[in-house]
Amino acid sequence: MVMPDHVCPYGLKTKALLERKGYEVDDHWLETRQETDDFKEKHGVSTTPQTFIDGKRIGGYDDLREFFGQDVPKEGDTTYQPVIAIFSVAFLMALAFAWSAIGTVLDFRVIEWFIAIAMTLLGIQKLQDVEGFSTMFLNYDLLARRKVEYAYVYPFAETLAGVLMIAGALAWLSAPLALFVGTVGAVSVFKAVYVDKRELKCACVGGSSSVPLGFISLTENLMMVAMGLWTGGRWLAGI
Repeated sequence: MVMPDHVCPYGLKTKALLERKGYEVDDHWLETRQETDDFKEKHGVSTTPQTFIDGKRIGGYDDLREFFGQDVPKEGDTTYQPVIAIFSVAFLMALAFAWSAIGTVLDFRVIEWFIAIAMTLLGIQKLQDVEGFSTMFLNYDLLARRKVEYAYVYPFAETLAGVLMIAGALAWLSAPLALFVGTVGAVSVFKAVYVDKRELKCACVGGSSSVPLGFISLTENLMMVAMGLWTGGRWLAGI
């Protein structure tokens, strides 16, 4: 579909994919709504674009990707990609912080910054849709089930603790926050996954998450516990 107010992104992606695979593309534009409706009716399809190779209809963009052997996630499929992206970027940011602040990446503070930045990035994911997060969170968090308001407070607490730990400020507040939410979270995840054997989606990257509840979720919470203990211990010791 190529219209004055709309150019189909999947059409552009389809054309680009075919060209990357070495095909010469005979590109037919549907320039009006009537042309689009007529095309769908003629070929018995509900979406455009549609790809034809040597006269045989392959289908839409996802069908074309499958035709070329690419992995096409289905709705509801679980994936670890969001948390892999967040933890990877958090680690790279920690290295950048260390290089900028102390001139080396070979310092224990890289680990501190990594955990604090990861907490902040994970918090941002939740804050994008607090309502959606709270709904998913209530599936397994023990405290939130008893006190629903906690599901709304959690994203703010995690983000605030992470920001304060990045700054190295107000340890008397950031340490207990991280320790509390991390401990409750770890116990909740452990019970849901390893005791009750429930198969759930993790709310760790927001309410639309396709990340399975399990080891990654438990790791996130244990990292917060460790950071809370470390930050609190240093504050008590006056370091």
